[in-house]
Amino acid sequence: MNLEKVVFSFVVLLAATLNFGFFIGDLGDPALHSPWELYAAVVVNVIALVLKFGDRTQMGATHLATSLVACLQLLTATGLLVFFQSVQPDGLTRHAISQVVSLSGGALLANLVSLVLLVVETISFQRR
Repeated sequence: MNLEKVVFSFVVLLAATLNFGFFIGDLGDPALHSPWELYAAVVVNVIALVLKFGDRTQMGATHLATSLVACLQLLTATGLLVFFQSVQPDGLTRHAISQVVSLSGGALLANLVSLVLLVVETISFQRR
């Protein structure tokens, strides 16, 4: 068993599940979307991004692209969340949290693409 592949797969799956945990729930209910889960999703997605830098294959480039998209959307969502919580006079309204959750949904889609690529890569490796 290759420990590097296990760690890589673990981090990619953890990034997707943390993002899913933040995303799931009523789009406009701030009580259902924990900021700490969003922050954890950002940290794990950045770790996944760093792990994907060494691969020089086409599949590796696609993995890297999905991570870049996920990180960009999650960082934007986090920036909006911080803005709405600290600067916006109305605080975290239904409209505000829906913008944050929608951005995390885009990142979730990128994470799911990354998971599909990981499964395809694993299946094709078994056939060699």
